[in-house]
Amino acid sequence: MENYSDIKQSEKGAWLSLFAYILLSGVKLLIGTASGSQALLADGLNNSTDIIASLAILAGLKISRRPPDSNHSYGHFRAETVAALVASFIMIAVGLQVLYQGVNKFIQPALETPDLIAAWTAAGCAVVMFAVYMYNIRLARKLNSNAMLAVAQDNRSDALVSIGAFIGIIGSQFGLPWLDPLTGIVVGLLICKTAWGIFRKATHDLTDGFDADELELMKQTVAEIEGVESIKDIKARIHGNNVLVDTTVCVDSNLNVVQSHDITEEIEDQLKDRHRVSNVLVHIEPV
Repeated sequence: MENYSDIKQSEKGAWLSLFAYILLSGVKLLIGTASGSQALLADGLNNSTDIIASLAILAGLKISRRPPDSNHSYGHFRAETVAALVASFIMIAVGLQVLYQGVNKFIQPALETPDLIAAWTAAGCAVVMFAVYMYNIRLARKLNSNAMLAVAQDNRSDALVSIGAFIGIIGSQFGLPWLDPLTGIVVGLLICKTAWGIFRKATHDLTDGFDADELELMKQTVAEIEGVESIKDIKARIHGNNVLVDTTVCVDSNLNVVQSHDITEEIEDQLKDRHRVSNVLVHIEPV
């Protein structure tokens, strides 16, 4: 279960997101204010709070790299899941704020048409953010990192938000000035939706939830191993970027200790190779 090098790689993706958010939020807030674009301002506000979320993720990743101690026998890997949970709270708060501002701007009788530069700024930022998303989603899948998955989902949401802002600003140039603040409202809804997905995944993992379909595939893998007569019990849980599995299998009572041990070794190897399990605890019982 020594995945400290994987966590260090995850930090590279988190740093990339942090630098991107710092740059893009500054650009969006500056041009959004100058051009009078509510959608671009909402997008920039979202990115500015993403800076805080990225810092929370980085802190969680650094804590998760700490080795096991007397109070944490399994290590500190769940710190990254807690960081993802904190990031979801920040995103929900921002999403609600953006919604509030968008609605207020929408109901005002006089709406300004933003300058066209705001549209091209949104489009350029969307391209940059989508490139960051592609890097981080590959990293998240490679390392099986919940924290990086949350970062990547946030990156994708930001790219879509910028595309929405671009559409709204372009629409306002064709006599539809209300479309820009309306897009700001959509931005808020997208932020809340992404935050809810991250929150649900983090709380599911922290409460030892595990995908039932994946557990069934693990059960089939164990059942196919020679010497396993039946599976009495199998459980799995997420611990940061690790998957922990506990299983009780029944074997022929005539087997000696060495033969039974060989079966447990095969179970561990198969689960680790085929299901990316980090740690397997096998209990043997006679038929």
